[in-house]
Order: sequence, then structure tokens, then C-alpha cells
Amino acid sequence: MYEDHQLIDVDDPAWPHLLRELSGTDVPVEVLPADPVAARATLLQLRVSARSNLGGVALNCGGLVVDGGWLRILGSPGDGGVPGLAGVNAMPSAFDPAWSPGAGLVVAYDVLGGVFVLNGGDPREVGRPGDPGEVLYFAPDALRWEAFGAGHSAWLSWVFSGGLREFYGELRWDGWPGEVSALDGRQGLSFFPPLWSAEARQDLSATSRRAVPMAELLGMSRDACLQFDGTDPGFLGVV
Repeated sequence: MYEDHQLIDVDDPAWPHLLRELSGTDVPVEVLPADPVAARATLLQLRVSARSNLGGVALNCGGLVVDGGWLRILGSPGDGGVPGLAGVNAMPSAFDPAWSPGAGLVVAYDVLGGVFVLNGGDPREVGRPGDPGEVLYFAPDALRWEAFGAGHSAWLSWVFSGGLREFYGELRWDGWPGEVSALDGRQGLSFFPPLWSAEARQDLSATSRRAVPMAELLGMSRDACLQFDGTDPGFLGVV
């Protein structure tokens, strides 16, 4: 079994590289403080080293708040703001070598109730697209999983390079920054008519929106999936 110092005290850790990348971006990113004890425990349970970007984020920050809260990348927080990797992924309170993230590891949420996940070891077995370790996105406007086509490190670079602007282009409306910045780290926006409806697709700005707990938003998406095609999207995290 790895000791936590073997995962932390590494040559060429990822975090300084990530900080340099952040210093060169025009994308608004807030780096939240980490809980050092929780961070070490999360790194050990994930069994990844600080040399990886995933390990660097888990060890060194309490999360990354992108575009004023539109995207929340999970870390190891010390307060009650953005949820952490450990809690969201239902990690055991003490190290358990038998634990694994199963279908996938939830690494981020967006304000719409979209979920970014790192694929587990056998995506086909759980009915998900993509390859093991690939980033997937649960799209609340399509009610399905979509393969991103890259791993975690490339996905982070894409976020920092402004990829969200094009990715969410038709899902952003005039005035969204003000609505998003008013939310806390465990809230999202519920739309009526819902994002997957023809009405929302035709005129998103005409929808009504309200702040709801992220858990409620994810539950509504799961219920809609089951209602329309009988397919359960599976684990979306514990928020």
C-alpha cells in the first residue's frame, strides 16, 4: 500500500505547472483553500500522486470556481462551500484499499446540473460511452452522457484556455453572470420549461430560472431520464 508521503513528495509535482497555466489565462478562476488533512486523505484514497493534475488539484486546493461559479471543479475544501471530491464520490472516512469510484469519478459540476466524470475501468458494462479514464459529461439539455474525447489533464487545459465559451454557447443567456454569482457552491439553476424541452431550445432567455440545491437538480435529471427512456444515468455524485 502507498503511504501518503510517497504520493505527495514527488519530483515535478503538477500544482506549480497548473498555477503557471492559471496565471496566463483570461478565464476567471478562483482557487479555494484546501483542508490539508482532508487533502492528504483524498489523495491516498484515490491512489494518485501529486505528479498528476488530478492529484495536484485534490492536494492543493479546495476547488476551482470557474466563470464566477458556472463550473465548480472539485478539490479538498475545508469549509462548507463547493463540495469536495471525497464527499461527492462517497469515499470511506478511513482508507479502504478495496474502494474504487466504480462507474466513474465525479470531478466537476456546472450550474445547469451538468456533471463531469472520469470514466471507470469498464464504461460499456455500465452503459457509458468513451474509454477508461476519459472525461464524460452528463448533459442536462440532452439527458445523456457524452464522451469528451480527452483525459483529465487535457480537459483542465481546455477549461483554462476558454473552452467553456463555445461549449456552453447556446446555453448562456443575457445576464447569466449575475444569476450565477448569486448562488452558493452547492446550488444550481432549475429552468422552466426544462433545458431538454423544445421551448427552452427555441428561446432559452424566455425560460424562468430559480436557485435550487444541486442534489435536487440532479434528481430531476435522473427522474426525467427514467421517465422518457427508462435509462438510469447512474451515479451523479452526493452533493
